[in-house]
Amino acid sequence: MYWSKAFIPTLKEMPQEAESLSHKFLLRSGAMRMLMAGAYIYLPLGLKVLENIQGIIRQEMNSCGASELLLPALHPLELWQKTGRDKDLGEVMFKFTDRRGRKLALGPTHEEVITELVKGQVSSYRQLPLVLYQIQTKFRDEIRPRFGLIRACEFIMKDAYSFDQDEVGLDKNYELMYEAYKRIFKRCGLDILITEADSGVMGGKVSHEFMVQAPLGEDIVLVCAKCRKAKAHKEGDNLCPACKSPMEKVNAIEVGHIFKLGTKYSQSMQANFSDDKGELKPVIMGCYGIGVSRLVSAIIEQNNDPDGIIWPKEVTPYQIIVLPLDVTNQEVMRQAEDFYKQLNALGFSVLFDDRDVRPGVKFKDADLLGIPLEVVIGKESLKNNSLELKDRRTKEKLVKPAAEILAKIREFYHG
Repeated sequence: MYWSKAFIPTLKEMPQEAESLSHKFLLRSGAMRMLMAGAYIYLPLGLKVLENIQGIIRQEMNSCGASELLLPALHPLELWQKTGRDKDLGEVMFKFTDRRGRKLALGPTHEEVITELVKGQVSSYRQLPLVLYQIQTKFRDEIRPRFGLIRACEFIMKDAYSFDQDEVGLDKNYELMYEAYKRIFKRCGLDILITEADSGVMGGKVSHEFMVQAPLGEDIVLVCAKCRKAKAHKEGDNLCPACKSPMEKVNAIEVGHIFKLGTKYSQSMQANFSDDKGELKPVIMGCYGIGVSRLVSAIIEQNNDPDGIIWPKEVTPYQIIVLPLDVTNQEVMRQAEDFYKQLNALGFSVLFDDRDVRPGVKFKDADLLGIPLEVVIGKESLKNNSLELKDRRTKEKLVKPAAEILAKIREFYHG
């Protein structure tokens, strides 16, 4: 993709509305723009990152035997009244009446809707276990949207739901999801803290939170400096259960939460099945959520330096950026175009900076965007018949002939 066609409106100055490091870099790199507090436009760079994260999630969910569907964002309020959660969530829900007089809500989450679906489609133990998931926009009327994508009124979430005939089945699916979440966050370039958590308005007995340590985090987690075990913060209990060493308080962002719901929803909504003896029993449920849009910010919070973002390999909007330093020099452009075409032919995702701007501007913007590898081509390249390859994370530079640079890029991405 040529920069001139890619729509990447970078900013030199820090936007006034930016409250956090990730918010600042998302706006400055041209990855997103604010429409209003709590609602954001994903520009091409931000959308590519979002789609890459969703791709990782889909791969891992599918590997667990989960099937993807898409549920409506528009819900009849009566579904929520069956579980009483219309009152539990209260003012957080966007509620309204349509022209036909129906009381409706924009979905802040989808437990009621998925339970209603399964209630109508699953009637026998032979149809269980079942795991369904979606990646969907949610809506919450946050009184104080903050930190860009971290606390928004409109956000994207992955929610999965397991349906089993007994607790043994639930335990098995819960463990599958627990391990899948660890793989997802690792592939997203995150160092995750996992804590046992309070289930809150979701209900159920057991739940775990997946947290990303970050200065702006609104949650407090206790972390052991010795063994890195984490637990939820409770006053007066600062020793690590595993090694009995002192734990320290850290700020963290919640990026995932999994719950053993049990029969909280199936009982209140009468989602029952016939067991092998013909007895009617409520389905045993689990729920597994990931804040997909929030992950974009969390990744930046853990992958940056003073110059900008450093995208991990699997989520980066482009794998390589090619920087011809003088677009008025035909030979520089010919060499840059040739290398760009070679990379494309090998299946790499490449951004070609064809702007007629000073080299310093190109270098600053390349670092701000955070694409893992930068290939620099200028008059020196022509003289030495070589290219310069820069690793964005380590800042290491390598000057070699094009064939060797190509081999290094392949090694970087494919091992």
